[in-house]
Amino acid sequence: MSFVTHLECSLCGKQHEPRRVYNLCSCGAPLLVRYDLQRAAETLALERMASREPTLWRYKEVLPVTRDSSVLCLGEGFTPLIHARRLGKRLGLPNLYLKDESCNPTGSFKARGLAVAVSMANELGIRKVAMPSAGNAGGALAAYAAQAGMDAAIYMPEQTPAANRQECALLGATVVVIRGSIKDCDREMRKQLQADEWFDVSTLREPYRLEGKKTMAYEVVEQLGGRVPHAMIYPTGGGTGLIGMWKAFAEMEELSWTGRPRPRMFSVQAQGCAPIVRAFARGCDRAEEWANPQTIASGLRVPSAIGDFMMLRVLRESRGAALAVSDSEMLVAVRELAETEGLLTSPEGGATLAALKKLLRDGFLAGHESIVLFLTASGYKYQEVLGTLTGTL
Repeated sequence: MSFVTHLECSLCGKQHEPRRVYNLCSCGAPLLVRYDLQRAAETLALERMASREPTLWRYKEVLPVTRDSSVLCLGEGFTPLIHARRLGKRLGLPNLYLKDESCNPTGSFKARGLAVAVSMANELGIRKVAMPSAGNAGGALAAYAAQAGMDAAIYMPEQTPAANRQECALLGATVVVIRGSIKDCDREMRKQLQADEWFDVSTLREPYRLEGKKTMAYEVVEQLGGRVPHAMIYPTGGGTGLIGMWKAFAEMEELSWTGRPRPRMFSVQAQGCAPIVRAFARGCDRAEEWANPQTIASGLRVPSAIGDFMMLRVLRESRGAALAVSDSEMLVAVRELAETEGLLTSPEGGATLAALKKLLRDGFLAGHESIVLFLTASGYKYQEVLGTLTGTL
């Protein structure tokens, strides 16, 4: 049974009927899925969750898929929340946690969003899906499209790690490598595919990837025994996870899982591509496109995002902040996470630890708080980059 009531524009508020094919609202803004949360709460009770399957589909009442036969599942979600005792002791943080998203299928948190988006495409009869991707999203799309028997076309910047390009090709997707950034890939994809019946599953250009990403927040609360962390530090490119988790906290409050306050949300970007950081510092509601984006963290090499206004809203509503770290700081943090907690994360994951140190140094956090860092992808897919830490290729 589905508890979806309608889809709502994130900007103009216009409502749209559910169970139809949509990309954006007529005003050009992303759409958000809304639910009858009072009815959902009758079965989605925190104390009942322990008996459910250890995937994100345990939260089916607040997910948009209506038929079990439409669901594509490779075991995504319910990733470990690790109490980082050794690292926490080094930093003076007794309540530091790491959400290890490398345990998802295809090795990253992107599996969450694409599992739900492709499942909904499957339910709506869509057979051809396409997106621009700097790496991990493309691999996740290729995997779920393969499971569904769909065609997938993925446009990737030439700087994308080889492991990501190979992964997409082996999973049966058509891979098109483009010179430039993910924005250039997006433009080329639209030019090449506009005359064909391809469905665009780009970040926030359809309503359902966000619904998969929001389950990270549900899991954190469940894994903390119903407690809400004081702060979350999240590496931000397109921002789907940041926006989705803030949406999840609003839903959990209405479901009586949590109350106030909600966590402070901190967005971390790379110094060589930080449009949200710049806009936040200037007090802007939208972010200007970043010229010549440069960073080793391919997931953060996003010069502009359609959901910029939502990200900035989340940061301000949560009393959080946006900050940038250098590539070298990311790599130092990757090594420290590996040596203290045994987790080899991506540069994007390393960025969260580098950001945490700055937040402590600058007084945004005092040290007594419960803090969650999101390690969004496996470091094993970044061998060209991480090889510099050991002198290997």
